[in-house]
Amino acid sequence: MPFFNKKTAPTKPINGRHLYTYNNPKSPIAEAYRTIRTSMHYASADDNANAFLFTSAAPEEGKSTTIANLAVAYAQTGTRTLLIDCDLRKPTQHRTFQISNGRGLTNILVDNIEPQAIIAQSALENLHILTSGPVPPNPSELLQSNKMKKLLQELKAKYDLILIDTPPTLAVTDAAILASTVDGIILVIQAKKTKITSVQEAQYRLQQANGKIIGTILNGTDIPKDYYYYYQQEE
Repeated sequence: MPFFNKKTAPTKPINGRHLYTYNNPKSPIAEAYRTIRTSMHYASADDNANAFLFTSAAPEEGKSTTIANLAVAYAQTGTRTLLIDCDLRKPTQHRTFQISNGRGLTNILVDNIEPQAIIAQSALENLHILTSGPVPPNPSELLQSNKMKKLLQELKAKYDLILIDTPPTLAVTDAAILASTVDGIILVIQAKKTKITSVQEAQYRLQQANGKIIGTILNGTDIPKDYYYYYQQEE
């Protein structure tokens, strides 16, 4: 499968998350995200594919930071983008984008509230955020419901691109539950941390759930010094 190599560099965090593509768009890491954006475009052969799920094998692999930066990178091209936080256990995207999580996805699924009343406009014109909402007692059941399937179909028709943040695959079943409802899956791997056996097991579970893995992102690799020098010269 295609391999997207995301190089990381230290920078000042925003509320514990790093929005390089928004706050420092000329940085090497922001350019790396734009490279991933391009790779995703070519990795998906179906022109109608517009819903992609991001997951990892284990926690703390940079999955949520990766998807947040990619959402910004897509929106910056004029792509009407929706980022959905489907991590109903430990949601983070509301903190990343500094928006309320008082109402979100769980309210749509449980309380039958219309999506347009919940989805938030971010600080970026073409980027909308659907936060997780209050943490429910039954996350897996909600994600597996017919309401969730219907919601995704409705949203796919309204947006150019939908990016879905989900929990780690080996921790809970949520990513596998959603695997067959999206057009492609990106598996985020933490360099020098994630065991190859864990990656293989995550890949197996997603494929057993009829998910289509279109690529992986290696997170946490080093950037050569001359890479920084080039961007410093450009700036």
